[in-house]
Amino acid sequence: MSDSYVIEVSSQTAGIVVRDARGYQFFAASHLFDRLEGQIFRNAREAERAARRLLTGQSMQMAS
Repeated sequence: MSDSYVIEVSSQTAGIVVRDARGYQFFAASHLFDRLEGQIFRNAREAERAARRLLTGQSMQMAS
């Protein structure tokens, strides 16, 4: 299993997630995704879903 992943949404780079002891931490690549900066996710797929919801304006339940 990889320690980092690039998260893309609608052909835009949203950021990267890097695994640490707590999970996968999100680092935004664009101001559009700043709201996710520093969030911890259980896995890269969860981070991708959060980025997609943010981009499409859907309500988000922030991970902790």
